[in-house]
Amino acid sequence: MKKWILFFVFTVCLGPSYAIADQQAGVTIKIATLAPKGSLTADLLDELKQGIATRTDNSVKLKIYFGGVHGDDKNVLNKMKVSQLHGAMLSGYGLGQIVPEVQVTGLPYIFKNYDEVQYVRDKLQDHMEKAFEEQGYIVLGWYDIGFVYSFTKVPVTSLEIARQQKYWAPEGDPLAQAVYNSIGISPISLSLTDVLTSLSTRLIDAASAPPIAAVAFRWHTKFQYMTEFPSSNVLGGLVITKPIWDKVSPENQKKVLMLTRECCRKIQEGFKKQNEQSIQIMKESGISIVRIQDAKGYQKFIDDTAQKSMAALSGKMFSQELLDQMLAYLAEYRKAHPDSRVEKID
Repeated sequence: MKKWILFFVFTVCLGPSYAIADQQAGVTIKIATLAPKGSLTADLLDELKQGIATRTDNSVKLKIYFGGVHGDDKNVLNKMKVSQLHGAMLSGYGLGQIVPEVQVTGLPYIFKNYDEVQYVRDKLQDHMEKAFEEQGYIVLGWYDIGFVYSFTKVPVTSLEIARQQKYWAPEGDPLAQAVYNSIGISPISLSLTDVLTSLSTRLIDAASAPPIAAVAFRWHTKFQYMTEFPSSNVLGGLVITKPIWDKVSPENQKKVLMLTRECCRKIQEGFKKQNEQSIQIMKESGISIVRIQDAKGYQKFIDDTAQKSMAALSGKMFSQELLDQMLAYLAEYRKAHPDSRVEKID
């Protein structure tokens, strides 16, 4: 009995010292990203890696796996669950696998431009970050990947023509499924890595994505047309698991958070410019913009699609209360900015 008491006293007294020793020895956070080496995002992540090591005196280090070597969002999340990885740059789909309601800002035909998106997401940020922490994850930074356009092999000038196409949807993405179903389209679900091959074999002949993704993955080489107006905006985030975060001292957590937020801000700026450049690349490669001829009919289409998508997902992916709050923030922004206009291709 005496030995057990001594063991207990020894453990209680020295336990905090072990935690401090772990922090002094250094914490290495392993992060995966689809961004290839040499890309702007990769360069910014390398800067972040160096900045964190310097500001924390090498107490916190990042080990970054570039180029999708650990797979897509689904693969990466599975590896995070078993601590093979600690974090990742995730798309809206990946973020939605952790906290489904985060995809509320990814609903179609809700936002007109980047400023509207930014305003609403800033308002919802604290709520979303708390939701992630409750699931055991920490969001180190947010960014917009860009607005989504549809790419096709034929000019889609009506809903009837759209329904004749074989659209791709990200595998396991309930938001994409709900949106397509709302307009009477049954998409073909595939992983990101299977899209290019499937376009070549004509398993699919249409896809929706931000321009930067269409060019980066070479999908644009398989298309001849793209829409004039976007449908939605894709959210991205740098997320790590809470257990690895808890190994970082509170002082260093503040430093890491400050640096990653700034890095993600630069990544967002970079994505916006690269999306514009990607549209120009596609125009020069021969892709034609399908212009809207019937403005009134198109407005009815986007209104109907937005309403049907909200109805299909409210109470399932997100609460009606959260949806109402998002729409209230959007109305608040538009009241202050009555000249807010739709982001479209010139």
